[in-house]
Amino acid sequence: MDKALIAALAAALTLVAFVPYLRSMAQGHTKPHVFSWVIWGINTAVAFVAVLAEGGGAGAWVIGFSSAITLYVAVVAYLKRADVSITAVDWFFFISALIAMPLWWWMNDPLWAVILITSIELLGFGPTFRKCWYQPYSESIAFLAILMLRNALIVAALEHATFTTLLFPVAMAGACLALIGIMLGRRLATRSKG
Repeated sequence: MDKALIAALAAALTLVAFVPYLRSMAQGHTKPHVFSWVIWGINTAVAFVAVLAEGGGAGAWVIGFSSAITLYVAVVAYLKRADVSITAVDWFFFISALIAMPLWWWMNDPLWAVILITSIELLGFGPTFRKCWYQPYSESIAFLAILMLRNALIVAALEHATFTTLLFPVAMAGACLALIGIMLGRRLATRSKG
C-alpha cells in the first residue's frame, strides 16, 4: 500500500479518535489532565521535526498533525478546567519535560532527540496514569485503542524505518496499551468493591 495513503488513513484515525474525545470533554465525561496534554503536544511537535529530519516522510506528517490536535486538547482542557489538579509528582513530570526538551538541539542528532523526546513524552503520561488509577472512568478506552491503531499506521507509513523513526510511535502505542490496562484493572477492582 502507498505510504501517503497509509499516512492519510492514520490522519483520518486521528480525527476519528479526537472528535468524540473533544465532544466527551465538552459534555464533561472526559477530564484530561492538562499537564499531560501540554507535555505531549510540545514533545510530539519536537518528535515531528526529528522524525522528519531523519527521513520519516509521510509518517512524520501524521505526527505533526497529531501534535496540533494534542495542543488543542490541552487548551480546551485548560479552558474547561477539566483536570487541573496538580501534585508535586505532576510538577516533577512537567519540569523534567521542560528541562530536557532543549537538550536535543544541543546533541544535534535525531536519534538522541527522539530518545529524549520519547522519554519526556512517557513522563508526560505520569499524571494521567495517576489520575486514571484514582478515576478509572475519566478517560476513553476506545480513544486510546484508536490511537494505538493510528500509531501502527504511522509505523507502516514511515518511508525509512529506523530506530530513530520507529521509537516514538511504538512507545506511544505501548503507553496507550499500558493506560488501557490500568483503567481496565481499576474498573474491575472498583466494580467488585461496590
